[in-house]
Amino acid sequence: MDFAELSNEQRRQLVDAQQAFEVWRIADREFRHSYRGTMRWKRRNGTDYLYRVYHASEKSIGPRSTETERIKAEYTEQRTRLRQRTTRLSARLEQMGRVNRALGLGRMPRTAARILRKLDEVGLLGVKAFVVGTHSLYAYEARAGILFDGALTATRDLDLLWDTRQRLSLALVEERAEGVIGLLRRIDRSFSAEPGHYSASNDEGFLVDFIRPERQLEALRPDEALTEADGLVAAAISGLQWLINAPKFEQIVIGEDGRPLWMSCADPRVFSLHKYWVSKQPSRETGKRRRDADQARAVATLAARYLNLSFQAKDLSSLPIGLTQTVKDLVRSIA
Repeated sequence: MDFAELSNEQRRQLVDAQQAFEVWRIADREFRHSYRGTMRWKRRNGTDYLYRVYHASEKSIGPRSTETERIKAEYTEQRTRLRQRTTRLSARLEQMGRVNRALGLGRMPRTAARILRKLDEVGLLGVKAFVVGTHSLYAYEARAGILFDGALTATRDLDLLWDTRQRLSLALVEERAEGVIGLLRRIDRSFSAEPGHYSASNDEGFLVDFIRPERQLEALRPDEALTEADGLVAAAISGLQWLINAPKFEQIVIGEDGRPLWMSCADPRVFSLHKYWVSKQPSRETGKRRRDADQARAVATLAARYLNLSFQAKDLSSLPIGLTQTVKDLVRSIA
């Protein structure tokens, strides 16, 4: 068996933490979207004007009047309400974090958790970037109420599948300016990457790899830069197009620090099929092929036995016809 089931106490605590985080995340996203910055009066040519101010930018709403005074009062009230709400919820999550750690629920490695939180905060995770590779296992186990064996989850790489069909649009002005590598440096200032490379690393050797499906006629078009500012590019990998078109899987997991985070990755059936397919590629290193196959079987077992997901479901209709035999072989291996 490659995993152990959570105890009743662990299950209860995990559900409580996930629910509390979901409420906090909704409030935090509303605050960031609509109430960052401030509103203030500024005098121009003898008249007071109401301005919406955010960092170095400002926008005039209009001269002082009953309407603009009402707008400012409502904005201030709502902003204060949301700030107080997120503060209270954050304090609750901090308290729950200690229990989460004590119960062994803190699974997602700290650096990876901080990166995913930042990508979620700026609106990239689940829109432009999706988790693939080993870190996806934390999402699957959280949904199923089990813990995978450490040998299956051990990794020093965070793989992010980059959807080049979606235009890169960072939510905040300062983040658009600094780009993806700038976001990583907010988490750890030692992150760096060679211009035109697809991988960034920090001083502890933790790697963040950006990959994308290889396009048809790849040689006729340049690589897709992740941002105009930092020059990172997503590495083109053959055989990924079906993975990026496949159903996605969203889940709240717990980081090693005890704080929850939101993840978006591939459907566990898609993950297991992709890993099983990779494990059969002759060009893959032997050691990695064995680990791929082990992960594929473990996740496939979880999907079938704990999540009641069928490998014959319509959800998988977008998969290539060529994977039909892979599906049969994988299902047979876990029977």
